[in-house]
Amino acid sequence: MDRFVDEALIEVSSGDGGAGSVHFRREKFIPKGGPDGGDGGDGGSVLFIVRPNLKSLSRLAMQRVFRAENGHPGGGQRKHGRNGRDVEVALPPGSLVKEAESGRLLRDLDASGQSWLFLKGGRGGKGNWHFRSPTRQAPLYAQKGLPGSSRRLVVELNLIADVGLVGQPNAGKSTLLSALTNARPRIAPYPFTTRSPHIGVLRLGDSELVLADIPGIIEGASLGVGLGLRFLKHVNRTRALAFLIDLGEPEPGGCFEVLRRELEAYDPDLLARPRLLLGTKLDLAGSGERLQELRRAAGGGRVLGISAWSGQGMEELREALGELSTGGA
Repeated sequence: MDRFVDEALIEVSSGDGGAGSVHFRREKFIPKGGPDGGDGGDGGSVLFIVRPNLKSLSRLAMQRVFRAENGHPGGGQRKHGRNGRDVEVALPPGSLVKEAESGRLLRDLDASGQSWLFLKGGRGGKGNWHFRSPTRQAPLYAQKGLPGSSRRLVVELNLIADVGLVGQPNAGKSTLLSALTNARPRIAPYPFTTRSPHIGVLRLGDSELVLADIPGIIEGASLGVGLGLRFLKHVNRTRALAFLIDLGEPEPGGCFEVLRRELEAYDPDLLARPRLLLGTKLDLAGSGERLQELRRAAGGGRVLGISAWSGQGMEELREALGELSTGGA
């Protein structure tokens, strides 16, 4: 499996146009025919294509340089040179293309199947056939092709999901994602098992719900503590949020407050999105009382108690996630 990469520096170049041809018609009974040099082919272009099967920028990190083919030169008998092949740069949905030097955003590619012609190839040169005239019957020159262009770019990935699972380390996000979807994130009983986001698809009847397991958010994440800023930027591309609170913690209300505070510090608009509060690990002793404490701390918001291990509350959760993704929770 490719490692998750959410930022890559690349160089892209369109192709040069092919040179026009200097050529004269020469046949058995026409030893001094007129000019018939053909045009050069256009250089290939650089296109960005959004592929829904891609989840990471790992391929860009491995290749880094993308060059379109140069146009081919023209030939005699007005033969047009072949156009250069385009180069396609495949990106996952949610990719931001920026100038490397200034950081200026050039394009937000957020839709599957979206394509963007970024750099057009150089135009092919005209052959000497174009330059004939009554006073210039044997032109000895043709145009060179126009050069292509190159740019250095930074591509950043912001995940796109219907619901983002946010919580402190070891709150059970990866376990829940594995129980609800076909995703198989790494799971272990210690903090920061998840070092990069994971995506899973929850099927609800005829519809599908994309869930994103955002790595653990700790206090100070909005200030860059740990890998907080890299983690939090992925929350921006989720339509709704599910807060996961470990009911094994002695103060679950305090855990919720930390999450709420860090998201608000990073982007206050995040707290205006539809959200659901989940008390996880309901199978633990004493979890029922801590779930009530969490409900009091939530101040009237919807709170569910669940256990991905025992299955408690999971059916109700599936229904709630469906409502949440449409703004109904």
